[in-house]
Amino acid sequence: MINPFFKNTGPHNINFLLKHINLKNDNLPDDKITDIKDLNSSEKSEITFLHSKKYTDLAKETKASYCLTSENFQSFLPDSCKAIITEKVLLHTAQITKIFYPDSITDDYDNTVKDINETEFKGKVKFGKNVLIGDNVKIGKNCSIGHNSIIEKNVNIGDNCSIGSNVIIRNSLIKNNVHILDGCVIGKKGFGFFPNKDSNFRYPQIGIVIIEDNVEIGCGSTIDRGSLSNTIIGKNTYLDNQIHIAHNVKIGENCIIAGQVGFAGSSTLGNNVMIGGQAGISGHLKIGNNVQIGGGSGVIRNIPDNSKVMGYPAKDLKNFIRENK
Repeated sequence: MINPFFKNTGPHNINFLLKHINLKNDNLPDDKITDIKDLNSSEKSEITFLHSKKYTDLAKETKASYCLTSENFQSFLPDSCKAIITEKVLLHTAQITKIFYPDSITDDYDNTVKDINETEFKGKVKFGKNVLIGDNVKIGKNCSIGHNSIIEKNVNIGDNCSIGSNVIIRNSLIKNNVHILDGCVIGKKGFGFFPNKDSNFRYPQIGIVIIEDNVEIGCGSTIDRGSLSNTIIGKNTYLDNQIHIAHNVKIGENCIIAGQVGFAGSSTLGNNVMIGGQAGISGHLKIGNNVQIGGGSGVIRNIPDNSKVMGYPAKDLKNFIRENK
């Protein structure tokens, strides 16, 4: 599952897609392409992309029929996956994604919302003043929603959940016993765009936010939905106030993350990770299980299981203390 909410306009002929983005590729059959996905989740008759050596291992196992990539990386693809060579992998990926999902570019205010008193949730949910509910929203038993909050279209909320005041949620699956405190914004598009000559090309964000059971999201936090995969917060994880989680980030179970921590896109955290306040995690990194990251640290490399790190760039805690006596 990537996003059950955005409509896929496919299938599209592969030659049509390439012609539409002004990318020539001779001698391709008239194959129908049903979707665009990341390397890990793509299937036969789908197109994917490979732009970094960090993902070459995933490329070897991809089931996609086609892959946008550079000459340097085409050798990592299996025989079943045809390489489409381009010097602008990410830009062309974004352009094809927009063809499949044209409604995923913008996040204007939701004009489908109604006052909760006009919906089926009037007698089922405890709510404050000025609460608005959009189309395709489901809310479970024993839930509450605070003042001035907007549950925009395409949201599923489980049982025993509390949504604070001044919260906006869209394109999200929220499981049971989740607490979202005041001022959070969840499921809006991430910071995805590419400079293209004199303008910036917005990258479609077709993923969702998935928040598992027993999670707490602190005040003023922002969780972006995924671009070509989902943003996921694992079970029993607690986020402090003013935390930013960018698109495609995956946080494991039983994690504790202090205030003002920032995650760049597509990084993955294991289980039982603890992060001190104002730390920053760069994009496309893998943080292992049982890792502890000191406050104010800057993480720019992968961190193996059971590590304790601190500083910028983040290094082994014992080395950091020795160097800063």
